[in-house]
Amino acid sequence: MSTSRRIDLSTPAAYARAMTVGRTAPRTRSERTADSRLLILEAAVTCLVEDGYAGASTLAVQARAAVSRGRLLHHFPSRAELLVAATEHLATTRLAEIRRRAAAEMSGLPPGPGRIERAIDLMWATFQEPPFWAAVELWTAARTDPELRAALRPEERRLRTAIQDVGDEIWGPEIAAAPRYAELCELLFTSMRGVAIVYAFEDRPAATDPHLTLWKRTAARLLEAE
Repeated sequence: MSTSRRIDLSTPAAYARAMTVGRTAPRTRSERTADSRLLILEAAVTCLVEDGYAGASTLAVQARAAVSRGRLLHHFPSRAELLVAATEHLATTRLAEIRRRAAAEMSGLPPGPGRIERAIDLMWATFQEPPFWAAVELWTAARTDPELRAALRPEERRLRTAIQDVGDEIWGPEIAAAPRYAELCELLFTSMRGVAIVYAFEDRPAATDPHLTLWKRTAARLLEAE
């Protein structure tokens, strides 16, 4: 009977060790560059989510990633660029996972109340995950940090488009073609973002938030009104 060894990817250092397992040839320069960039991004994500914006200094990220100062600055010349890139990396990774989850959970659900309710559950769940809280840290800091605000603005637009694309897949082409679908998505996105902020200081289950019923009822009315 064969057994498989569990690979530890829990920390940047563990990730780096895992990347060396099974190598039969020296890494190329481009591979080394990509590896170190990923280590830095993963370290920045961890600092931002666990310690907040204040704790995600370049020195803290450098120490967690176990890279030299020169290596960090080679990839990310400023703290603003580093943290925006880290948030984008985290969000892109999570969006890919959400896309896979949605494909499995929405498979076979026809357009109608059941699909509408499930789509809203999936949307709301994304506002309880690390990418949202990393973004909140940056939004708050960007209010008084012009450099961060300038770095964050274009990435926010790009990410919003990616989120919309995944949302379209969750809802399905029939619902996405409804005349008031875009209006509904904008309403849900802004409302969920506002409600989710409360969970920064409220200890209660998000899955039973009273707004869920309101969102589902509103969605049904908007989509069925056409």
